Amino acid sequence: MSVAHVPQRSSALSSPPPRHTLVAAGDLLRALAAPVRIAIVLQLRESPRCVHELVDALGVTQPLISQHLRILKAAGVVSGERTGREVVYRLVDEHLSHIVVDAVAHAEEA
Repeated sequence: MSVAHVPQRSSALSSPPPRHTLVAAGDLLRALAAPVRIAIVLQLRESPRCVHELVDALGVTQPLISQHLRILKAAGVVSGERTGREVVYRLVDEHLSHIVVDAVAHAEEA
């Protein structure tokens, strides 16, 4: 598993990232900002899954899982690969799951 290098901002006085970067980060956080999508990311962090496995694991309907997967796919969080009649979904980038894991850990501390 490779971890992408994320540059650290060394000074509180340094300039903020470019606006397009901030907009992209906001879009990503909005895509992750739903309990079902958080649960999907946590499931996919463990292993790639098809829709029916997510339905069984999360106890929600297939149309709802599919709707949330479309949002995550459009945001570049997950990708899907057809295998026969099923589509297997996986995280595009492992470090995206760290955002969700850290948010869940923070919420559990409160």
